[in-house]
Amino acid sequence: MENFEIKGFSFAFGSKRGDLKADHAKHSLELLKSTTGSKWIALCVDQRVETKRSLEIRSNYNRNVTDIELIEFIRFAHESGLKVCLKPMINCNDGAWRAEINFWDDAGSWAKWFYEYTGYMTRMAEIAEYTGCEMLCLGCEMLGMERQEKLWRELIAAVRKIYRGPLTYNTNHGHEFDAAWYDELDYLGTSAYFRMHKKDKSAGNDWSAPVMDLTKEDMLASWAEVKEDMKRWSAHFGKKVLFMEIGCRSARGCACQPWDFRMGHLPYDEEEQANFYESCLETFENEEFFAGFFWWDWNVHVSEENARPNDTGFTVYRKKAAQVLKSFYER
Repeated sequence: MENFEIKGFSFAFGSKRGDLKADHAKHSLELLKSTTGSKWIALCVDQRVETKRSLEIRSNYNRNVTDIELIEFIRFAHESGLKVCLKPMINCNDGAWRAEINFWDDAGSWAKWFYEYTGYMTRMAEIAEYTGCEMLCLGCEMLGMERQEKLWRELIAAVRKIYRGPLTYNTNHGHEFDAAWYDELDYLGTSAYFRMHKKDKSAGNDWSAPVMDLTKEDMLASWAEVKEDMKRWSAHFGKKVLFMEIGCRSARGCACQPWDFRMGHLPYDEEEQANFYESCLETFENEEFFAGFFWWDWNVHVSEENARPNDTGFTVYRKKAAQVLKSFYER
């Protein structure tokens, strides 16, 4: 019996036109497979809107990855023995987080937005169906949209007319119970950047500052709490849980704020990143309600030449976390 149904990694976030047909992208994917043991990728497609209040979703034909690139790269991933979850993601040119896209109680604006978003998602569904993608993700961290139950159900119905494979959606940690329409999904997805804390919650848990001395035992205790919440979420909807995003930078203090990508002053520490990976993998291994992972993230430019010593980013290439992951994924 496999310890995880889905052994994946997020790939190609932020890629631009031409990236996916370049040799460096194929080489990067091969490195991902060989060094982590991944069997899946979440292929991240970056689509931009001007602001968090924009009512139009339009391609920048000079920037966006083309449909042909996507189709050909998905075929390459399949030929390489990998399964693919196609993951379209909305980002805002004004720097706002996609979760802030919100029109409150303005029904007219919501109708226009979902008209645009449904058009975009059905286009992605056509690509997923045509290429035989093994999964399609309907969105990422769109917290402002999640309460629009009727519109989401209509969108899902439109997608299912085109794409016959399993559907998921990527909410954000702490918001797993905010939406009622998750019963329409095949997998419950979340960005699992859950805060790790000291076993003794009275010590070293100032939320305004990084905790610099977290141990693997602290992390195991933190994940045990998360596991109970995820088990309740799974039971509520009768679906398996999938960590659509999860990760931790290789910098001391990042495990208590694993979502962070800005604190550049924190010192390099691949042990903390490896402990984050190992404690999570140990906690969820062989849990029947849990489907697996898409770790964050692996870009199209990873190579032997581009590897930076003491890189404090999310990448696990040439770090202990990759060895940890491979040992679990290849069991």
